Amino acid sequence: MIQRIQTLYLLAACILCVVTLCTPLAFFSTADGEPVATLYNLWMTKADGSRTFTYWALFALLLAVSTLTFMDIFLFRRRAFQMRVASFSMILLVGWYLAYAAFVWLFMSAGQAEFRPHWSVSLPFAAIVLLYLAFRGIYKDEQLVRSLDRLR
Repeated sequence: MIQRIQTLYLLAACILCVVTLCTPLAFFSTADGEPVATLYNLWMTKADGSRTFTYWALFALLLAVSTLTFMDIFLFRRRAFQMRVASFSMILLVGWYLAYAAFVWLFMSAGQAEFRPHWSVSLPFAAIVLLYLAFRGIYKDEQLVRSLDRLR
């Protein structure tokens, strides 16, 4: 199981999603540079210290992807299902980016704030790339098994 390269890709994608869960996503500031708010996956911390817990969609999507990707590591005996789970995880990460863009746009339209993304926003994209590489590796394994079945 661990000797397969796609297992390492899946594990790395899971780790990247967990790191994204724990780090801030964006900073909002006024034109003068004074901080207005910081966006996390589950909440937004405003400059006065109050928290708004309306960003559960970001948290739920990343938590689902992290869980599915970790479980996908142990589905190595069912390669077709493993490919479906990897594809679904990639779709969920694209949905995470759409939800992130929507939340940023809504906050920026409600208040006069400048948006500055955090470096952790790029980690789900890296996870998408790793999930695609894992998908390709799983597909190659499936093709190899099918070709060996034809020889028997």
